[in-house]
Order: sequence, then C-alpha cells, then structure tokens
Amino acid sequence: MTQSQGAEVLNSGPVQRSAPPGRRARSGYGHPWLTLVAVALGVMMVGLDATVVSIANPAIAKDLGADLSGLQWVTNAYLLSLAVTLIPAGKIADRFGRKRTFLAGVIGFAAASVLIGLSGGLGMVIFWRVVQGFAGALLQPASLAILRNTFPPDKLNAAIGIWGSTVGISIAGGPIVAGLLVENVNWESVFFLNAPLGVVALLVGLWVIRESRDEEARGSFDIPGVALLTGALFALVWGLIKAGEHGFGDAVPLVSFAAAAVLLAAFVANETRAESPLLPLGLFRSVSLSAATGLIVLGFFGMFGTIFFITLYLQQVHGMSPVDAGVRMLPMTGIFIVASPIAGALTNRFGPRLPLALGMGFTAAAMFGLARIGVDAPYVQLWPWFVLVGLAFGMVIVAGTEAIVGNAPAHLAGVAGGLQQTASQIGGVLGTSVLGVLMSTKVGDVLVDRLTGAGVPGTAAQQLSGQGGIVSQGVAPVPPGTPAPTAEAITNGSHLAFMDGFQTSLTVAGAVAVVAILAALLVRRGSTPVDGAAVA
Repeated sequence: MTQSQGAEVLNSGPVQRSAPPGRRARSGYGHPWLTLVAVALGVMMVGLDATVVSIANPAIAKDLGADLSGLQWVTNAYLLSLAVTLIPAGKIADRFGRKRTFLAGVIGFAAASVLIGLSGGLGMVIFWRVVQGFAGALLQPASLAILRNTFPPDKLNAAIGIWGSTVGISIAGGPIVAGLLVENVNWESVFFLNAPLGVVALLVGLWVIRESRDEEARGSFDIPGVALLTGALFALVWGLIKAGEHGFGDAVPLVSFAAAAVLLAAFVANETRAESPLLPLGLFRSVSLSAATGLIVLGFFGMFGTIFFITLYLQQVHGMSPVDAGVRMLPMTGIFIVASPIAGALTNRFGPRLPLALGMGFTAAAMFGLARIGVDAPYVQLWPWFVLVGLAFGMVIVAGTEAIVGNAPAHLAGVAGGLQQTASQIGGVLGTSVLGVLMSTKVGDVLVDRLTGAGVPGTAAQQLSGQGGIVSQGVAPVPPGTPAPTAEAITNGSHLAFMDGFQTSLTVAGAVAVVAILAALLVRRGSTPVDGAAVA
C-alpha cells in the first residue's frame, strides 16, 4: 500500500458530486480532519499487514506444520485476491458510495484478520487471507476518494501527505510490532491487532465520513474479465509453486502454465469486446506506460521476495528472535518514509526515467550484495543493502506511477492508477513464487552434498534428501533423539544448503534488475503529470 494510489484518485476524471448530506448538523459530520483520522486508521491496518506477516511466517510454519509452498500461499493468497479486485473495487465505490465501500472494507478486513487468528489449520488461514485481500481492495481506493471529496483543493495535498505518512509509519513499525507480539504472545495476536483498529475506524467513520459517489459512474462490470484474470493469475502462481515441489517437467506445473496461457489469451480477447473492459488494452500502445508497468512488477518482485526470505534467514538461520529481526529490518522498511519524497523531487525535476533507472540499479546492487552474505554474516554486512532496497522501492513506485498515469489518456487516468496497483501486487506474488521455486530447486540439488560435507553419514543424508521443503525455510530437519554431533552436522549442512538457494534466488533477481535498467531508458515523462504531493 503506497501513496501512489493518490494518483488514481486525483486523476479519476471529472469532479465527483457528493450524495445528499443528510444529518449535516451532527457534530463532526463531514469534518475533514476527523475524516482523515478515520481513513488513516483503516489504511493503517493494511500497512501493518504488509510487513507483520513476514515476521510471523516462521511461527506460522512451525505451529501449523507448513512447508515452503504452504507458507508462500499465506502471502500469495492475500496478494492475488487484492490484485484482481483493486480495479473493480474502485468502480464499486464510485457507483455505490465511497463511505459505504470503505466501511465494508474495514469490517471485512478486521473480521477476516480475527478469523485468521482463530483458524486451526493452514487451509483456513489461506482462505481467510483471500477474504482479507478482497476487503483490502474495497478499503484502499475508497479511502483516497473520500479524502478528495472531503478536503478543499488547497488542503488536499496536505491531507494525502499525512495519509501517506501513516501508511509509511505502519509499514516501518510492522516488523517490530509483529516481533513483540510473536515473541511475547503468539502469531495469532499479529492478526488480532487489526480488530481494535477496525472497530475505532468503523465508529469514527460512521460518525464523521460524508457519503459521496460518482453520479455518472457506469453500471456495467466486466465480470468475465475479472474471472478470466483471476483464473490466469491463480494458474500461473499455482504452477510456479508446484514446480518448486516437483520440478518444471512435472505434469502439474505444465498443465497449470498451459491453463494460465489459455485464460490470459481469453482475457485479452474479452477485453477487446467488452463494453466496459476491466483493463482497456489500448493503454499498452504507449511504450512508456508498458515499460513503467513492467518496472513496477519487477520492483515489487525484488522487494517482496527479499522480505520473504530475509525474515527466514534472520530468524531461522541467524537465530534472531522475532523482535530482533523486526528491528534489524528497519533500515529497509523505515526508509520508505523518506524515499518517496526524494523520488518525487527527482521525478518532478528530471522526469521518471532517471529515478526508475536509479531504482532498478539500487535493486540490482542490493540483490547482488545480499547474495554474497554467509550463514554467520554480521549485521554490518546486511543493513547497507537493506537501505538500498528501501530506496529502490521508493524510486520505482513513485516514478513508475508518474509514467503510468502521465502517459495514459486523461479519461483513463483512474484505470491507469488501478493498473499501477495491480502491477505492484502481481509483482509481489511473482517475487515470492519465482524466487521460492529457485530456492527450493537449488536446495533440493545440493542438500545431500551439503549434509555429507558437514559430516552427516551418507545413509542419513540420503534419508533426509526429501526434506528440501523444510530446509528451504532455513529449518534443520534434525530427527528426535539424534546424537548432538550429528544434529550439529545436520544443522550446519541444512543452513549451507539454504544459503545456496538464497544466493541463487537473489542473484537471478539482481540479473533481472540489470535488464530492467534498460527498460527504464524507454520511459519518458507523460503529458498528464501526476501531482508530486499525491505520490511522494
């Protein structure tokens, strides 16, 4: 969740007309700053969720017996449902009312969070994460639309700046909050945290938010487009995760990839015929817009993939507590707060090309740097790369948003903003999935050799050869009753195998980022520039 969503709202077409004010005389009703409080509390839940889950993942895996693919779905189920719902959710808010849609999202997000914590198994956790993603999609676009229809023009940029700072602070504080809760309570409490925030946001929102809607919003929805895109993305990610378990030559991933290709082709055909398409394909005639969309995907690819595996490394391999891991990640997450204004200033002065190229350059440098760390790397070898990841994220998201929205036709600026958000979520899904495949494949290839090299007898190492899914989480599969010297050898060999997979994954991510620098050179400033305050 980023301030770039301001682009979608600030460029979403004609000025929206408010619904009848109703009980305008009620104290606080329609008050701009109280409305901002309600909206900020709602988006704070989403901001926290962006980082708390990564800290809770090792505890979830241990408690629920999840392998790497199951753990990936805890993240990907949320990102997928969010990605495919953002654009239609914006249309729902315009048609049925922004306040109503926002509050429905708040209720759904808080309720799903509680039900995740009450789930007794991994399957139910994943199911409620899907519901949580749908609710987050209702909440996010509506929140900025509410601000636009509440604040006068001369105060709107300040309001969006405060809104964005709230998101940044919640993202930065998420790992520490999650660490404290996981270490001192349990992983379920990470999700229960959203309940009080949701209740306060709901009560304040009911009291102060004034309803508004777009009276000219079209009533049709591209339901086939939503279904086809959802199916294509699900089949793609399912195939990637299954490839990590069984190899790319197995029937399951091959069938999944074929299904994804067919569904994607059907989606493209549907969009060319739909009266009100989910994603007008004419947008991609712009080389700059297409390149920027790809760069957003790649930026989030590296960001989410890095966070996913770094938290496993810090806790499982380095032996840090959840709190320590959260604090150590602050240079990565905390830099969000300052990276966006820097990127906004560079974009306003030089256009999106320079910050996009810098962002992907920083990403490449960070990936290659992290790929060289060892099992016992001191923190001084980690935090500089964390800073670069945070800076890269800010550069790519801000400059990419300017390029996407600025190069879209004015009447499609809102759709272009939705495209930016969808691309970011898809990038997150692909980051955890593709890098997870590379990780598990490499671990499976080297595990026996690493175990025997660490002193594990050959027969015992062969018996552990099927534990690659566990080792890919940084966990050493030491059988109960194993003598201490053998247990130590298994631990050392497993951690070395994990690092082989870790290094391979991030090296590939770095190579992709280098290629993306060339794509950044294709991007030019659009004719409909985005207000820097909205995205910075």
